[in-house]
Amino acid sequence: MSTAMLVPLAVSADHALYMTLAFIGGLVIAGALVWAVRVGMRVMDRESPRPSADEQPHLPATGPVHEEREVREPDEIPLAADGRTRLMPYELHHASTRRGRDQNRRRWLPGSSGSFGGGGPGHV
Repeated sequence: MSTAMLVPLAVSADHALYMTLAFIGGLVIAGALVWAVRVGMRVMDRESPRPSADEQPHLPATGPVHEEREVREPDEIPLAADGRTRLMPYELHHASTRRGRDQNRRRWLPGSSGSFGGGGPGHV
């Protein structure tokens, strides 16, 4: 046998070995995925069943409870006088908005506003 014939035999043997290893690796990964699905199914079987539609909470016949609608406006931070020190956190209000003086809802007037970048005439 000459060396010219041994080279193709060596290449094909290495190639077959690599293909076999890749196939075995694929079987291991597929087996791990099947095992993970089965474990997940067992865990789901042990959980309590999901509530049916009748068991879901419903609104009372009178509507939502403790609902309050009000118009809010920004509550500006008071400025310190020239002779005073800076404002401390305990001197500020607990919220950044306050109840508005006028509680009537503002209504949209045609031509008074438009979407941002809409190209409309804007406030006229």
